Formats: sequence, C-alpha cells, structure tokens
Amino acid sequence: MESEVKKIRVCFVSPKAYPLFNPACPAVFGGAEVDLYLLATELAKDPQFEVSFVVGDYGQPKTEQRQGVTLLKSLDVDKNMIFYGWKVWQALRRADADVYMHEACSLGTALIALFCGIYRRSFVYRTASSQEADGTYFRQKPLRGWWVRRAFRKADAFIVQNEQDARRALATVGRSARVIRNACRIRPAAATDKNGGLWVGRSDPVKRPDLFLKLAAAFPDIPFTMVCQQGHGDNRYPELVRQAGQIGNLTFVKRVAFGDIDSYFERAAAFVNTSDSEGFPNTFVQAAKAATPILSLTVNPDEFLTRHACGVCADGNWERFCRMLSDLTETPRGREWGQNGREYIKAHHDLQVIIEEYKRIFLQTAH
Repeated sequence: MESEVKKIRVCFVSPKAYPLFNPACPAVFGGAEVDLYLLATELAKDPQFEVSFVVGDYGQPKTEQRQGVTLLKSLDVDKNMIFYGWKVWQALRRADADVYMHEACSLGTALIALFCGIYRRSFVYRTASSQEADGTYFRQKPLRGWWVRRAFRKADAFIVQNEQDARRALATVGRSARVIRNACRIRPAAATDKNGGLWVGRSDPVKRPDLFLKLAAAFPDIPFTMVCQQGHGDNRYPELVRQAGQIGNLTFVKRVAFGDIDSYFERAAAFVNTSDSEGFPNTFVQAAKAATPILSLTVNPDEFLTRHACGVCADGNWERFCRMLSDLTETPRGREWGQNGREYIKAHHDLQVIIEEYKRIFLQTAH
C-alpha cells in the first residue's frame, strides 16, 4: 500500500484579516489583509496543501475553521506587539507549518522571521506598499526598520507588487525580489449604469481622504461616493465624517462588507485615488475588473494606467487632476478605458492563475 503524500502546511499571518473570514465582525482591514485572505482561501481548495491563518483576537474561539482555512487566534490588534507578541509566537507554534507567509511590515515581520529562523521553517514575505521598497519606511522608523530590514534579507522568498518596487528593493534593502501581481476573483461583467466618482479606502493620512472631499466640493454637479473606514488609531476620523456631511453631492459610507464592495465599483463612472504612495492598490484591481476607469492624483505603479490605457494619472498636479475627472465622466473615453482595464485584469490578475505562482514558491521553499 502506497504511503499517503505529505501535505505542505502553509500558514498566513495577518492579525487584522479576521473580518474578511467573518463579515459579522465590523473591524478595519486593508489591502494586505485582502491579498492574504484571497491566497489562503484559494490555496485551501488544493488537497496538496493544509492552510492555516494567524488572526487577531476579536472575541472568537481559539481555533476556527472557515472556508477551508484553520484560523488561529493570537493577540488583540490594539495591543502592543512588544508586550503581546508572545501570543503571536504561540499561534505560530500551534500552526506548525512548513511555510509562513506575511505581508505589510511591522514588528510582527521581525517576529515571524525570528520564529522561522529558530524552528527552521520557511518565511515568505510580500510588500504591501512602495514605502517598504523605496526606503521611506526605514527612514521614518529607523529602529523598527533595522529589524524589518533584517527580516527582509532572511526571507526565503521576497515578493513585491510591481517592477519599480523590485528595483527599489534591490537598491535600498540589497534584496532581489520576485514580482507577483495582486490577485482577484473575476466574476461576469455587470450590466449597470455608471455614474459619478468613487473613493474606497481607510482614513489613513497617506491615502489623503481630505483631497477627495475637496474634489467633490469642486464639482457640485457630479455625485460622489466615499467608502471610508476609520484608519487604525485615526482620531481625526469624526472630523472627516463631519466635513463629508457638509458636501451635498457626496454620499459617505463608513463600512461595506468585502463581499458587497464590487457593486460600488460597478456603478461608478470613475474610481478616484488620492494617495501619496501605494504599492499596487487592490482598489485599482477592483475598479478595473468592474470596467471602471481610474483617476489617480499621484500613484501609477509601473505606469500601469497609461501603458494599458486603464485610466489617467495627474502626476501630483491638482488642476490637471480636476480636468481629467471631467474627461472621464463626461466623454466616451472613460468607458473605453474601463473596458481596457477589465481585459488587462482578466489577463494578468486572475487569482486562479496567480495562485499557481505561489504554489510553486511554497513547494520550492518548504524545508
């Protein structure tokens, strides 16, 4: 009788991802959490892999099974990693995985790298922002950055979101990187009327939600929708909500469940990004797969918007940004760019294709 083939055990680590597995939990999550959630749930469909996920403490049981993934509770995400990191360590031990994957640098990144070094497990890391590759993170947080830089160098596989970040990581961290695009599940195109501008994200300062309010106020004849969760530790959020309430053509939505967000992108005539910096925003992927053109003030990774005619970037110029909004919402060009975006996403960001790249990495790096 042939022996059973040993499964590869993969553990994803992202404490704030729990609300994605349990939509009844109203807590905040971001693009990094979405990335790992999609990878984990898709990987769990393959019987060759056994998938676990270290999440935060939201009052749920110590261990849960959701969507084929074993969820392991660790620390309260509002607690300091320095004092409560041992709870993450315990969860990592309970996972007993061959490979641990993490995204979005923090002290937790260094903790996971240390754990993998001690127990001789593989560590796979993926950047969540260009600031992790271009040196900004290390300049802003030099002490923490020293530990994170060491973790990056010790990773068995180091992944970035675009070619620009691969070049930057080599220059600033001395680490070669593999580029893997953000993945998404693609559903049939929706037949909906498109109207107005949409902004989706957290209220983090780097995402500049205040600029979207400024844009909406400048175009009173265009309807705008802002889906904006409170960023972690953002004490200015109530003021943002108050200011949004004074703009008559702006609908402000505090939270939309991940499973319902696609309909917002499908109804928008333009998706607006006001961030100072991103890696490759998941919202770009969500907009493009909904055939919605993208208007970006500054962010254009690998010149994606212009090279593939999926939208436009104002290169930080506010007057140009405003002119571009009118062009997207009032001319047929916006619909053409939206269709270009959907074709690009189908060709390059399909989760069923991208998961195969990760499977190869997990198989190659598993100790």
